[in-house]
Amino acid sequence: MRPFVYERAANAADALELHQDGALYLGGGTNLVDLMRLGVEEPTRLVDVSRLPYDEVEVLADGTLVIGAAVSNSDLAADRTVRETHPLLAQAILTGASGQIRNRATVGGNLLQRTRCSYFQDASKPCNKRDPGTGCPAREGEHHNLAILGHSPACVATHPSDMAVALAALDATVRVQGRDGERTIAFEEFHRLPGNEPERDSNLRDGDLVTAVEVPPLRMPSRYRKVRERASFAFALVSVAAAIRTVGETVPDGTGGVVRDVRLALGGVAHKPWRCRRAEDVLRGAPATEETFMRAAEAELEAAEPLRDNGYKVTLARNLIVRTLIELQEAAS
Repeated sequence: MRPFVYERAANAADALELHQDGALYLGGGTNLVDLMRLGVEEPTRLVDVSRLPYDEVEVLADGTLVIGAAVSNSDLAADRTVRETHPLLAQAILTGASGQIRNRATVGGNLLQRTRCSYFQDASKPCNKRDPGTGCPAREGEHHNLAILGHSPACVATHPSDMAVALAALDATVRVQGRDGERTIAFEEFHRLPGNEPERDSNLRDGDLVTAVEVPPLRMPSRYRKVRERASFAFALVSVAAAIRTVGETVPDGTGGVVRDVRLALGGVAHKPWRCRRAEDVLRGAPATEETFMRAAEAELEAAEPLRDNGYKVTLARNLIVRTLIELQEAAS
């Protein structure tokens, strides 16, 4: 591991001042320290922001959650309000990593964790994300768990966060403290698709410090489901965050009313959490039936461009969307 300077920030202004060229922010360190050990990240300075006053979950009068960036994953998943009002968020967190890692990992760090693509994590291999211009060997190499949506010739990596998929479906916004003051970023615009700059995971500017995530009220049944290669401590092959609200009663022909509102996001399929806007457009105002759910899933996945060994993800994503919406509809009836 390359030698580095360690500094503990006293406040946000101090953190911004300490974050100079070659510096990285340190929260729980559950991803960053691993990457430093692998030689993938080699910061000259670590700025510890884990003790800044961003470790609370606040509920505003309208039901909006304001989640501090230093809140641990475990504390967020255990929060009673989160479990009662935004169950898919708690479910997503509990499917990620082990209990010990969730105890250390922070909300801000979770959003900024980097891909688990094996070529990115192996410093002896070429990788455009780690070393721009060297190529993407994953396209022709091992890619069974990589992207089917939104990838580019430069990169086919996927974003690993479960929490981020739930936040994408929840229309969250991210509070950021930057050198020019505080601003908010819509969650759908926070992470980036690879394009020609796969080294850029997000739209943060240099030195930007994530301070909180705002999550608006959710007034419909929701669920997070994840398919993985083993029962625990595994990243998603495909996951879905779903919420749906219908009006009207289920009738004998199988129609479960009409979809009034719906939220869908996929994980494990793209360089960022993938909000399913096409599927949502098909669903709103349509009968809440399996046929409609299937049509919506297929509309979303028309844009898929699977590689040699990950075409199974298209079928898996379609079936996961349909099954999850059916279960939500059945639970609500």
